Amino acid sequence: MANTSSPEAPIPVGKVSALIGGWIERLGAVWVEGQITQLSRRPGAGVVFLTLRDPERDVSLTVTCFRAVFEQVADVVQEGSRIVLHARPEWYGARGTLSLRASEIRLVGLGELLARLEQLKRKLAAEGLFAADRKRPLPFLPQCVGLVTGRGSAAERDVLENARRRWPAVRFEVRNVPVQGAAAVAQVSAAVRSLDEHPEVDVIIVARGGGSVEDLLPFSDEQLVRLVAAARTPVVSAIGHEPDQPLLDFVADLRASTPTDAAKRVVPDVGEELAKVRQLRDRARRQVTGRVEREQHGLDGVRSRPVLAAPQRMLDGRTHEVTAMLERARRTLGHRLDAAESDLGHTLARVVALSPAATLERGYAVLQRPDGTVVTDPAQVAAGDALHARVAAGGFGVTVDPED
Repeated sequence: MANTSSPEAPIPVGKVSALIGGWIERLGAVWVEGQITQLSRRPGAGVVFLTLRDPERDVSLTVTCFRAVFEQVADVVQEGSRIVLHARPEWYGARGTLSLRASEIRLVGLGELLARLEQLKRKLAAEGLFAADRKRPLPFLPQCVGLVTGRGSAAERDVLENARRRWPAVRFEVRNVPVQGAAAVAQVSAAVRSLDEHPEVDVIIVARGGGSVEDLLPFSDEQLVRLVAAARTPVVSAIGHEPDQPLLDFVADLRASTPTDAAKRVVPDVGEELAKVRQLRDRARRQVTGRVEREQHGLDGVRSRPVLAAPQRMLDGRTHEVTAMLERARRTLGHRLDAAESDLGHTLARVVALSPAATLERGYAVLQRPDGTVVTDPAQVAAGDALHARVAAGGFGVTVDPED
């Protein structure tokens, strides 16, 4: 309904603002496409502010959305991204400003695909499939390498030629499968499963040349990613070029930047290994030679000491000492024996001099009663007593005569 106004009867600003708000509300929710030129996410705030611009017409609108809506695409949306959002126009009457309240945000075309992949990536990462501690080390020298790649592809040629150039004895179990298209996921998965069950395969390489995101999409399939995560055999991902990062790169035990890099990472170079062997052998020889030379130098130093250079000198000196000590001991012992002999002679002379036998030899006699007691006093005997007289030459009996 038209509103009449004139210079004499103007419409107040508040009413005009209210009328604009009413007209805008009739528009309802719409899908809007544009490019983000400004993005504001304040920590702790529940609302995110965007500035959406139409590059062709150079027109910009302010967009607000709840943080929960924005977090769904936060990992893949940044300033400069083109997005499609479902929003309802809102008129802020107090300031007379127009904004859009977004309830859903999508990236345009490829961006939407990348958003889905990013959501799957976050899901698998939360399950721990990308954790570094679950990745297995590659064997140092695989006897047999499994290869999953396209038939007659440059990736197959790069892997085989570079690997055999580095280590001619390496063997391959090759599984040629489609590496893009509708059948790629099923056939790549079957090939990986077959090689994982092969008893002689030590490591598996999944290789493919570069391509668009859509071409590499099979290698981000959840079924294939989970199969590689559960494989018993170490898996190397060599998909595309350095910038390409399908989800298989994150779950594989090793990511190679190119198929050629995969061959270099999986198979050692025979020339380099021989050079290392020579270096180690030379180093060991130097170590052993140096050790022997040090020990020889030490042995020469020990042998040059007088005690070992002329050991008989010490024996000669000790011989003189032993001889001198022996002579001294002999003289000392002789003196001791002479002194002992002299003492013994003096003692024997004293014993002989004090011996009762010597007294008897001088003519004395010892009188003993029958009980063996010595008579020392005449009062001890009476006339007629029988006594025994002992003299120097022997003994005889005597009888006591009466006293005259």
